[in-house]
Amino acid sequence: MNRREQGAPGRGLLTVLLGAIGSGPLLLYGLSAVSDSIIDDLGISEAQFGLLATACFACAAIGNATLGRVADRHSDRSLMTLVFVLAAGAMALVAVPASFWMLLVAAGISGIAQSFPNGVTNRVLLERVPVTKRIGWVGVKQSGVQASQLTASLAFPMLAAAAGWRGAALAIAIVPLILMVLMWHSLRVTPLLTLTASHPADTTEATDTRAVDTEVTDTEAVDAVPTSSPRHPGMVWALAAFGLLNGIGVQATNVYMPLFSVRELGFSLVLGGVTAAVAGALGVAARVGWARQMARGASGTHLLLLLALIATAGAVMFYGAGASGWVWMLWVAAALHGTSALGVSVVLMSALMRSIPSTSMASASGMVTAGMFTGFSLGPLGMGVLVSSPGGFQLGWAAVGLVYLLCVLLAVVLIRKSSRN
Repeated sequence: MNRREQGAPGRGLLTVLLGAIGSGPLLLYGLSAVSDSIIDDLGISEAQFGLLATACFACAAIGNATLGRVADRHSDRSLMTLVFVLAAGAMALVAVPASFWMLLVAAGISGIAQSFPNGVTNRVLLERVPVTKRIGWVGVKQSGVQASQLTASLAFPMLAAAAGWRGAALAIAIVPLILMVLMWHSLRVTPLLTLTASHPADTTEATDTRAVDTEVTDTEAVDAVPTSSPRHPGMVWALAAFGLLNGIGVQATNVYMPLFSVRELGFSLVLGGVTAAVAGALGVAARVGWARQMARGASGTHLLLLLALIATAGAVMFYGAGASGWVWMLWVAAALHGTSALGVSVVLMSALMRSIPSTSMASASGMVTAGMFTGFSLGPLGMGVLVSSPGGFQLGWAAVGLVYLLCVLLAVVLIRKSSRN
């Protein structure tokens, strides 16, 4: 059966795709931005607060591993409706005046909401957006996570100042619902491209695209430079290890940066959220910039080394800001964090595509993705334990710096290994 030829898809559809990627993370970034109020109101420790991120990313990892086949059997409309409903429902649960355990449940639901947006949005692009526009659109929609960080970090503290952090969550819950209505309209007015529905190649292309991690873009897949080297399983494990280590540092910083600015530097709740918003905004730009460097043929391993060095410098600046009380060091640290650590996943996936044949790409990318999500789960929990200890934030930032130094060492090993092949 042939599908109809479509006209140019509108910006409404692009907004929906970006929103589908960004709706799930809204809750965690919002809670992080008002973490000081949550910890005080619920009487929990910093380590317990870190469990929220651990629950979120653990559910996201499990969902990514188990829901892919389920998503293949359902329509774009039903899947995206579920994404937006789960995201809104998680924030509505936060508004319920209950114990910390309700927050854990909400965090887990928001993690499930992050389990399959990448697959369904990639499928929408393949089926409804012409090839000439597809690459640019993927780059925009994959910035949804950082756009979510930017939005939540600004909106939650401002709303919390007027209605409390529970009221802020309830107000933000409207956003996914609005996107859901826009999604219904956009899918209805954007017909399918002219393709043969039963052609095996269509199914293969869609399946391969959905297997790619949420952080990878079509730009990387198109512009990746294949090599003639045989598959090297050790490279896959090394990239997964790099993703794990970087993931620990990324989410340890993302989750606790606002609390650090409020507790240690005397920032207001709103200004504390701005620190995460700055990192998120620079993360969007960094992701696009580093992807372009890879597309131009830059060495993935050398870029990983550069990013690890910049991230280490950021951890040093966080430590220095806490030790000296100098506010300017915090802003520099946030900028370095956004520029480096938040862009690593793009380089990881591009480097993987250069090293692994397409026949093994699904399993290899899944391995690297698992490494990143494991790091995302461990980072906030470990940072919370350290911050709650007598060493406080200084010990926490020292540990983050050590993790990034391990990334530096691993990148050096990868460079030497690549030069021998």
